[in-house]
Amino acid sequence: MSPRCKKPRRCQCPFRDERAKIYKPAGIPTSNLEKVILFEDELEAMRLCDVLGLTQEEAGTQMGISRGTIQRLLSSGRKKIIEAILNGSAIVIQNEI
Repeated sequence: MSPRCKKPRRCQCPFRDERAKIYKPAGIPTSNLEKVILFEDELEAMRLCDVLGLTQEEAGTQMGISRGTIQRLLSSGRKKIIEAILNGSAIVIQNEI
């Protein structure tokens, strides 16, 4: 049995029209850095909950997904950002493939 198709997510983050945006430590060439991929839906979930202060339920309604999915996106996105900062990695924000 194959997994269910991914539900479309409504993202209004500022990077949605760009192919990729990279944030990295200053002074180190990108080619010398490990890269952490942060998907735009993870960024959008963090924007809605952490910046705008919406509840997970409200954020899920706005993105058209469940509260549980928001919780997984928040957990995944926060972990990636913290690991990138602590390890000095580049954060690449991109659309999901």
